[in-house]
Amino acid sequence: MSNKVTWKPGTFLYPLPVVMVSCGTMEKSNIITVAWTGILNTNPATVYIAVRPTRYSYQLIKEQGEFVINLTNKNLVRATDWCGVKTGSQVDKFKEMKLTKEKANFVKCPMIKESPVSVECRVREIKEMGSHHVFVADVLAINADKQYIDEKGAFDISKCDLIAYANGHYYALGKKIGKFGFSVQKKKKNRRKKR
Repeated sequence: MSNKVTWKPGTFLYPLPVVMVSCGTMEKSNIITVAWTGILNTNPATVYIAVRPTRYSYQLIKEQGEFVINLTNKNLVRATDWCGVKTGSQVDKFKEMKLTKEKANFVKCPMIKESPVSVECRVREIKEMGSHHVFVADVLAINADKQYIDEKGAFDISKCDLIAYANGHYYALGKKIGKFGFSVQKKKKNRRKKR
């Protein structure tokens, strides 16, 4: 007998990254909080965001054909939530949350300076799925804050204090507990020189 309870179909694939997606132009911009986002392909680098067509940002992204995915951390949790419950048709989210617009390299949308990583994206196609439409996009550039780059030039994600979303709540990501392939990695023998 199973210890699991069966529920009707729903969205219960957790945890999810919670990101702030900036869209529009430097002059007329908005931020929408999205938890339904992810990677679709490595080469070419392809990502997606799922947005309800009723959202103010939907039309901005559809018209502009581009957006920026800004990763969020503990310092941005309040802004992340606020930008998800307020509408850009009535408030300037950058101004209200005291976030800084930063010029991107390849898109007209602003990046969020306070974000540890901003991913510039160009829409390849829009898939109408029902309640949400999926913007499939090519990654044009990844912009990482220098404070998270280690001495070897690699991005140290453990320093970011990234957050995730699960079942209506935000969570701080914890410590690293392994790395890809660790389960099959051969242990190094401790060879001591005999004297």
